Parts: sequence; structure tokens; C-alpha cells
Amino acid sequence: MDANELREKTPDQLRDELASLKKESFNLRFQQATSQLENTARMRKVRRDAARVKTVLREKAAAAAVTEAG
Repeated sequence: MDANELREKTPDQLRDELASLKKESFNLRFQQATSQLENTARMRKVRRDAARVKTVLREKAAAAAVTEAG
């Protein structure tokens, strides 16, 4: 997932994306705990994608705050 793709989405779409990434992260952790996880690199990718989504959400919130103040 590219940050530029995320910047094109609305905040609601980003929140939905973050929720699905958190759900996937939970499922991956559960698979790892039960020794069923095959692709361990997927956990890292999901974690970093969630961080990207959070970063873009904060950027949009900051931009909105500047727009309202100015």
C-alpha cells in the first residue's frame, strides 16, 4: 500500500481501512499463537500499513485544523 494511494481516500475510507488492518493483525497474531501462521512477513506489512493509514489520517486532520483556523 502506497501513501499516495491513501492520500486520495477520504477520512471515512481511511478509518475503514484501519479497522480492517487491525482485524487482520489480530487474526495474524492468533494464527501465530496457534502455530498456523505461514507468512510471517505479512504481520510486519500489516503493521506498517496501519501506521501509514494513521499517519495520513493525522495529516488530513492537521490540514483541516489549519484550514479552519486560517
